[in-house]
Parts: sequence; C-alpha cells; structure tokens
Amino acid sequence: MNLNKQKIIQKILTISSEKKEGHIPSSLSILDILFVLYSKILDIKKIKQNEIDRDKFILSKGHASLAIYSILENFELLEENLENFCDYNSKLGGHPSDKINYIEVSSGSLGHGLPIGVGMAIGHKIKNFTSKIYVLIGDGELNEGTNWESFLLGAQHKLDNLICILDYNKSNDRAIHLNSLEQKIKSFGWEVFVIDGHNSLEIEKSLIEVSTKPKFIIANTIKGKGCKIMENNPEWHHKFPNSEELKLLIENL
Repeated sequence: MNLNKQKIIQKILTISSEKKEGHIPSSLSILDILFVLYSKILDIKKIKQNEIDRDKFILSKGHASLAIYSILENFELLEENLENFCDYNSKLGGHPSDKINYIEVSSGSLGHGLPIGVGMAIGHKIKNFTSKIYVLIGDGELNEGTNWESFLLGAQHKLDNLICILDYNKSNDRAIHLNSLEQKIKSFGWEVFVIDGHNSLEIEKSLIEVSTKPKFIIANTIKGKGCKIMENNPEWHHKFPNSEELKLLIENL
C-alpha cells in the first residue's frame, strides 16, 4: 500500500468516526479500483475542462461516497473540504450528488447507475464520441432487475463504449447467491473479465483491454480492505469507530 492510499484510508476512518456517518468497509473495497481509474484511465485535464467528449464515471453504489470524495480530493477535484462531510448545508452528503462538480450522477438508490450508464453510452454512440462510460456497481445491486435489463440493452445496442465494474465483495451472499456469475453475464452477450480488485495491474489491464462488446469486470474484493477488524465483517457495514478503535485502526494501517 502506497503512502497516498494510507493517508486516504486514515482520512476516511477519521471523518467517519468524527461525523458518525459513512460506510467505511464499502468505501475501502473500491478504493484500489477508483485509484486506478483516476490515475491511469480517466483524463483529469478533460474532466477539469468539462469537455463534452470525455470519459465519464458513475459510482452506482453511492453509499461508498467517502471513497469517491477522498479520491476526488486526492486528485484536486473536490470543490469542498472533506471535513464538511454530512454537515448541514454541505454538498458532501452520505450519497453523492450531481450538484458536486465532477460527480456525473446522483446515486445511492441501488440499481440505477448502470441503466443511466447505458443511456449515456447510447448517447455517446449517436454523437460519434470516442469516449467511454465507466460504471461501478456493488454486488447487492444485482438483486435489482434494472441491472439485468441493462445487460440486455447493452448487448443489443453493441455498447463497446460501456464498462461495468462489479465490486464483488460477496456481501450479497447473505441475500441471494449469484452463482456462476461469469457465465450468466456472458450469456447476455457481454465480454467478462475476472480480476483481483486490489491488484492495480490487473485492474488497469482489464480496463484498457479492447473489446467489441460491452465489458463486465468482476473485481473480487474484500469489504473493509486494509482494516483487519473490518474485513468481511458485516458488523461494520454502517458502524463508526470510537476513539480507541480509531487509534488502533490507524496504527495497523
């Protein structure tokens, strides 16, 4: 883990503890994916200049807002101090809003991000844009029929400019077992990649791989990655560390 990531995780822990808000484990499971997206894939200059034909990113699992806010701050894209998280009159709510610069879509209602991404990808095709649409969903969102409808539409419209990344931290296994997920998505006509969602090289390679189909990346992740007492522990889904726990968590980074 590099120094930047350590600082980001420490800030997520500290702010969640102080504000008694935020989903820490869900944020940590996607941190590596977001870091690669913003450091290797998305064009920060085009984002800052708000170019029309630019790659766009949708965080569908909006409860992981602390992750996207922290990454935006790391790349000097966050317009407001992260210390204001969930304060009255702050734009930085528990779920991200498109009222925030560089947040493309308000999200958090599960199952909406990918359908919106399909619409964006179709729009980019109509306008002959060369840019791509990246959508990050949680495995719990696969309980929503809107995602499976989106898989059908994505293939039918040959959206090779659409990349859906699944944060597969297995939290959904407590509800519905997805089983043979790779084969299920392939049967919808998508190209599927299975990767380690904490391996930067694998993440980058899967994102840049050329495909003639819409792309689905199954990123196997650990919920709460980097904080041992949180890892794959459902108790911490929406729990905030007290001062003693915070100190221990930071010491163990």
